[in-house]
Amino acid sequence: MSAAPVEFLIHLFFPFSRQGLVGSLPAMRFRFILATVVLVVSVITTQAVRKPNIVYIMSDELAYYELSHMGNPYIKTPNIDRFAAEGIRFTSALAGAPVCAPLRCNLMTGKHAGHASVRANGGGTPLRAGEPTIASMLKGIGYATGGFGKWGCGGRDSTGVPEQHGFDVFYGYYDQVHAHSFYPPYLIRNSEEVKLDGNIGGRSGKTYSHYPIMEEGLKFIRTNKDKPFFCYFPITPPHGMYDIPKDDPAWELYKGEKWINDPGIAQDVKNYAAMVSMVDYNVGQVLDLLRELKLEDDTIVFFTGDNGGQDRFRSGKHPRGFFGPNVNPRTGVEFRGGKGNLYEGGLRIPYLVRWPGKIKAGQVSDLIFYQPDVMPTLAALTGAKAPRDIDGLSFLPTMVGAGEQEKHKMLYWEFGSQTAVRKGRWKAIQTSKNRPWALYDLDRDISETTDQSAKHPELLAEMKRFAAASHEPVRTGVFLDAKRKRHEKDRLAKWGTSRPQPRAKRPRKQPGK
Repeated sequence: MSAAPVEFLIHLFFPFSRQGLVGSLPAMRFRFILATVVLVVSVITTQAVRKPNIVYIMSDELAYYELSHMGNPYIKTPNIDRFAAEGIRFTSALAGAPVCAPLRCNLMTGKHAGHASVRANGGGTPLRAGEPTIASMLKGIGYATGGFGKWGCGGRDSTGVPEQHGFDVFYGYYDQVHAHSFYPPYLIRNSEEVKLDGNIGGRSGKTYSHYPIMEEGLKFIRTNKDKPFFCYFPITPPHGMYDIPKDDPAWELYKGEKWINDPGIAQDVKNYAAMVSMVDYNVGQVLDLLRELKLEDDTIVFFTGDNGGQDRFRSGKHPRGFFGPNVNPRTGVEFRGGKGNLYEGGLRIPYLVRWPGKIKAGQVSDLIFYQPDVMPTLAALTGAKAPRDIDGLSFLPTMVGAGEQEKHKMLYWEFGSQTAVRKGRWKAIQTSKNRPWALYDLDRDISETTDQSAKHPELLAEMKRFAAASHEPVRTGVFLDAKRKRHEKDRLAKWGTSRPQPRAKRPRKQPGK
């Protein structure tokens, strides 16, 4: 490799003289940057004609332990299992937040929760006007950009709508409450309503919303096959109300399974398994289309969940949930907590990446990273320039097995009154502002049961200082319509004109009990 491409990429990513670069950075840091530049050159210049296509599939609330290649005894995911075998599987990937909207902001902007503009999960909090995203970054270097599924970073008539943040097209749901129904009266394309025939909201109807969302995404890939594209699939299954058509192909995988025909098992439990298998079918659809279009070797595909799982469908017989506790089935060790908190169960996510010829098949990595790292990774992959103020680090060197991998000294989370910091094997967490911090050694105690803070006060003090320095006051976007008429309409569309399903009444607590 000649010096010219390296020099060009140095100036592309760092718009100042090489002498200034060397003078402003420690030698180790410069060597890392130089290694990264060489890696980027080796990746993107081998593709003489075009930059790599990017498909990012994120399944809503899919738990770390719910894929069959992880040993789950109930749920069947043959396409995802094959995907894992053909690429790299990350065992220590973490969400940027333990719930829907904030983590989508972390992912899109490359910022951790202490700097993000979306930190709350309710109300459709928007990104700020002009805030850079993965889509705007890639669009700036010629990518076609499409999103299909759930946005979560700003409701209609706000500064956070996806078409104002780099997406040529976004089709699906803008607000997460709207996304709870698979039979809403309409979906949204670039802030305009697209009617779904035969639907009035709630849990039944004629048009299952996930089908047109996937169809639009596949159409986007086909339409843009002759130019580099970024296709973002933040799909809603298996979150939401657990509904799936009786004739969906996913049910074929469960023929002959005794438990699926057991009348004593709730239909929602069976539907949930089928919904995960439907996602598996969708992964197969995407890969089949890439093969058909002869784009498989030119396309990097990510498959992941959004936040940590939870112990679903608990009962007396299954106190930790029908599909088992929030656990790694390979080890049998339980994660503490789940969606909504900052324990490992709320943050650990499945994460797979596949790119034939570029990513060696069958790899397993324990690299610790989180969703803010995706933006700089895609920047390094494509030669795009990420914003200077992001918190993420590229994990491209680990994916392609070349170059030096820079690692986080510490990672930061906040959600509501909770705060957490990760430093290698150590994790510090404060579950509310009026409670003391706890310190856990995750190498020995992944279940976060034994507080080590008394034994390591200096380490905890260092992590608390990092937490204090990482938090900045939130600066959100705004709604341009003060009454939020269309946004509130979207939230009500979850049920539409149907009646909500009745909720079981909780027995009143008796005095003295």
